[in-house]
Amino acid sequence: MALKTENTRKRSSAPSKGLEWLARHNGWLVIVSIILVVFTWQVLVSLTKTPAFLLPTPQGVWKKLLAVLADGTLLSHSLVTLTEVLLGLLLGCSIAMLLGYLLAKSRLTEKILSPYLVASQAIPVIAIAPLLVIWFGSGIFSKVLICALTVFFPVLVNTMIGFRGVPENLRDLMRSMRASRWQKLRYLEIPAALPVLFGGLRIGATLSVIGAVVGEFVGSDMGLGFLVNVGRGQFDTALVFVAVFTLILMALVLYGAAMLAEKRSTRWKVER
Repeated sequence: MALKTENTRKRSSAPSKGLEWLARHNGWLVIVSIILVVFTWQVLVSLTKTPAFLLPTPQGVWKKLLAVLADGTLLSHSLVTLTEVLLGLLLGCSIAMLLGYLLAKSRLTEKILSPYLVASQAIPVIAIAPLLVIWFGSGIFSKVLICALTVFFPVLVNTMIGFRGVPENLRDLMRSMRASRWQKLRYLEIPAALPVLFGGLRIGATLSVIGAVVGEFVGSDMGLGFLVNVGRGQFDTALVFVAVFTLILMALVLYGAAMLAEKRSTRWKVER
């Protein structure tokens, strides 16, 4: 019987050891996977002899990257897009969290506004982006609005879920201690809802990049979306790849920053 128990214990510990190994070597696995993708890409282009205007080689994309870095083109366009993304993310998250808190506190307000909020999500952002550019011009403000609209709904939903998920027994405890509404919000509701709020922020961080690019596609003379349009018009596919990879990197950095902020803000939960 003891032997069977020991064998069972060994079998159950094997998957956990495998997961621990994957966690420790996660960074190396990502690097290896990127190398394999680039190698497969190079082999595919070489075997099919695809023209560069259809699918450039990794070496061609690398040369284009160095060229646009050297003349400052990539940096200037990236800074414009990043500014639009950060401002749109700030605006969209601020309004969504404020409204989400109000809806979480009032069922009546939710019933009144939720049909309009849900209906607004049935309209693709790409469909209303031209209107925003017409109304507010092709400057940065229209791009910020498009980013904010893209971010708004997922952050709103996560905010409502987070505040409504606060344990009722803790609310009763705060009421028994005669805590004010501000004290409940500061010491109970916000800390309890933080994990869900940061979940919405991570989603919004990636969607905001999409919103900025959509706005730049519609009407802009700067930004990575504009750079994609230029590359497409000139059949410079390597330039398109450089702009797309820069957008991916930007989204990953913003997502990582949101995860880091979540880890720092909810350290008390991990320690507990």
